Amino acid sequence: MDIWIIDHYSVPIKYYPLARQTNFARYLMQMGHSVKIFAASTVHNSDVNLLSEDKLYSCVVDDDVNYVLIRCKGYSGNGMSRMMNMAEFACKLPKVCQQFAKPDVIVSTSMTLFACAEGIRLGREMGVRVVAQITDLWPETLVAYGLAGRYNPIVLAFRQLEKWIYTHADRIIFSMEGAYEYIREQKWESIVPREKVFFINNGVDLQVFDYNKEHFQIQDEDLHCDKFKLVYTGSVRRVNNLGLLLDVAKLLSDNYLFLIWGDGDERDFLQKRVADEHIENVIFKGRVDKKFIPYITSMADVNIAHNTPTNLFRFGISFNKIFDYMAAGKPILSTFPCAYNPAVMHGAGVDVAVSDAERIAGRIVELSRLSGEARTKYCRAARLAAECYSFKNLTGKLLQVLSF
Repeated sequence: MDIWIIDHYSVPIKYYPLARQTNFARYLMQMGHSVKIFAASTVHNSDVNLLSEDKLYSCVVDDDVNYVLIRCKGYSGNGMSRMMNMAEFACKLPKVCQQFAKPDVIVSTSMTLFACAEGIRLGREMGVRVVAQITDLWPETLVAYGLAGRYNPIVLAFRQLEKWIYTHADRIIFSMEGAYEYIREQKWESIVPREKVFFINNGVDLQVFDYNKEHFQIQDEDLHCDKFKLVYTGSVRRVNNLGLLLDVAKLLSDNYLFLIWGDGDERDFLQKRVADEHIENVIFKGRVDKKFIPYITSMADVNIAHNTPTNLFRFGISFNKIFDYMAAGKPILSTFPCAYNPAVMHGAGVDVAVSDAERIAGRIVELSRLSGEARTKYCRAARLAAECYSFKNLTGKLLQVLSF
């Protein structure tokens, strides 16, 4: 098959580490299929633009994966410039797609809704199969995080666009397992039948993970100390609520060491808290290249999946880091309640009923006191879960969805 994947943000992963589409493309190509990823030239959360102003688009091959990068103006933050960037990509997409022979199937991805809808419209116009791939629930995310009210005009407009996408796609792939409950909540089950909805979570490329674990080891004495090491990897932003982890650390002795790998706009504030409040068992390590994450997570006693609790989690989660944690083969602590949590469902970790410092600290103490046999059980379950969510297996599921 000739397959197009449309995803606004899926530039080559050396620029931005959203690897879902790249991994799908790589394994589909190994199976003998032709794949192109259409993405904007702007790199999210940076000022990098991969194309000069005099180009409409450019075909790029990176690590044997074919990308079609569409020139879009840069943006900063989440305001109007980002909205213009989203609209520009969707508006330019038809003209760029006209330069290529039509595919057999288009996989059109959210975020953004604009790009997802345009990909579906193009597919219907071309007479090819169209699959909507929903990796974020928009505009529900805006409502869940308190960024807009449920009856905000923008939310209502996005809701209609979302409904159009679901009804006009031939099939829908959600990355969160309970997403059909969302369809029911919207009362759309009569126009979005269950049989056209599928679930494929995020995952991990085990071949790459294991290679990086062996070949990219970081020399850090804290990873080799005798303390009970709790590792967090990811963004250090206000939305991640890492201040709660500092509150947890204050309830535990210095025998528990929190190692936080990542960067973001709240790092300076949190480091000041650590200094001012004399929190001796938290160390901010800063940003690290993703290739070092396998080694870092494999050296942990517990890997922490941490986020601000939200009603969105009632439909499940698909955090990339959870699958990296699984591959590391160490117990996982999710510091928030969540339905369909893959780590908990596979016996690879535990969560909390309520996201507060006392309950999280209690879970950490429990995990530190596991018997050798119990700990081994968690570790084995984590690695077995990673094999279930390996992108090689997930691509086989994707191919079944595309073959209709």
